[in-house]
Amino acid sequence: MLTKKILDKIFSRLEGEEFKVVYWDEEEESFNTDDSSNGKPAFTLYINEKISLNRIRKNPQLEIAEAYMRGEVDFDGSYRKLIKTAAENGANLKDEAENLGTYSQWEVQKDAAVEEQAEGVQEHYDLGNDFFSLWQDNTMTYSCAYFKNKDDSLKKAQQQKMDHILKKLNIESGDRMLDIGCGWGGLAIKAAENYDIDVLGITLSEKQVKGASEKIKQKGLSDKVKIIKKDYRKLAEEGEQFDKIVSVGMFEHVGKDYIEEYFSAVKSMLKKGGLSLLHSITHLTEDPTHPWIQKYIFPWGYIPSLREIVWHLGEQSFHLLDAENIGFHYALTLEKWLKNYEEITDQVREKFDDEFVRMWRLFLMGSIAAFRYGDTAVHQLLFSRGKNIDLPLTRDYIYS
Repeated sequence: MLTKKILDKIFSRLEGEEFKVVYWDEEEESFNTDDSSNGKPAFTLYINEKISLNRIRKNPQLEIAEAYMRGEVDFDGSYRKLIKTAAENGANLKDEAENLGTYSQWEVQKDAAVEEQAEGVQEHYDLGNDFFSLWQDNTMTYSCAYFKNKDDSLKKAQQQKMDHILKKLNIESGDRMLDIGCGWGGLAIKAAENYDIDVLGITLSEKQVKGASEKIKQKGLSDKVKIIKKDYRKLAEEGEQFDKIVSVGMFEHVGKDYIEEYFSAVKSMLKKGGLSLLHSITHLTEDPTHPWIQKYIFPWGYIPSLREIVWHLGEQSFHLLDAENIGFHYALTLEKWLKNYEEITDQVREKFDDEFVRMWRLFLMGSIAAFRYGDTAVHQLLFSRGKNIDLPLTRDYIYS
C-alpha cells in the first residue's frame, strides 16, 4: 500500500533508538534494529487509522498533532526516548515533509491587541486553579524554575527561581514593585515577605486574581500586596510609578507587533534609574508561532528572539545590565510537570475529556523537546531606565 510505503520511508530516516510501528491493519515494522538488538523497542508508535497524506502535506505540524489528540496516532514505551528521537531527527522529518509537497507552512500570528490578548490569556489560565494545582507544586508558579541541582524538588527549584530574580533586582527598603503577569502571586508574596516592600501584581486572568488574593489574605499580607486584573498598557496610562518592575513568563503573550508598546509602557512606569527584569522564553531567530501551539495552547503567543528584545531595549534607552540563559532549567521543570501530570490524568479526564488529556500531554512533551534539544531558551534580562551605577560592582550580591 502506497501510504505505508511512504511512511516506512519516513520512519527509516529516523536515527537513534530502536522503535516499532504498528499500522491500522496490524502489520508491524521495526526500525533501527541491528545484530545487538534485544528485540525490545524503546517505544512503539500505533497508527490506528489510515493517515491522509494529502491532509498532512498541507500542514504536517498541525495535522499530526491533531491526529494524536483524536487517538488516531498513539504510542507507548519510553517518553524520554520518544522525545529525544523526535527532537534529534527534526531536520530529517522536515525534509521528508517537504518531499511530500508541503505547500502550507505556519499560519500568520494572530493579533494581540488589548481585548484579543485578554481573551487568549483567559482561554489558557482560566481553565481552573484546580486544574493547574493538580500537577504543579503548591507555589503555583507556572514558569521555568531554577535548579541548583538536577534532583531539586519542583517546589525548591521554584522558590530558588523567585529568590534569584529578587536578588537580581537588588531590592531596597521602601521600594515599590510591579509584577506584570503575576500569575497566582508567588513572586509578589515572596517579595513582600522577604523584603517588606509594597507590591502590585497585574494579570488578565480572573481566576489568578481570585487564587492569588486568597493566598495573600491567608498570609496576612493584604496591606503589602495587591493583585488586580488589568492590562499593563492601561496601568501605564494611569501614571503609576515603580522602583522595580518584573515580568516572568508573560512576555510570550505580548505579540510581535506589540513588543515596542510593552517596553514603552515599562519605561513610563519605571522611575529613573529603576531596575526591571524580564524573564522570557526566546528563540535564536525570529520564528513564527508553531501552528498547533497557536491553535490550542496560546492563541496570541509569540516567542521573540533574544536579539529582538535587546534591539527594543536600546530603542527605549534601557541599559542592559545582565543577561542569563536558563533554558535547560525549563526542560528540567517540564519533565517534573509531565511526571506529575501523568499521575493525575484520570482526574483531568473526568474534569475535561480524553482529547484534552492528550492535548496537554503533547504540549508538555513538545516543550521538553524544544528546551532540552531544540533552539528554544529562557533568558533573564536585567535592565535599567537610564544608567544605574548604584548596583554592586560584581554579581556576588546575586549569589550570596
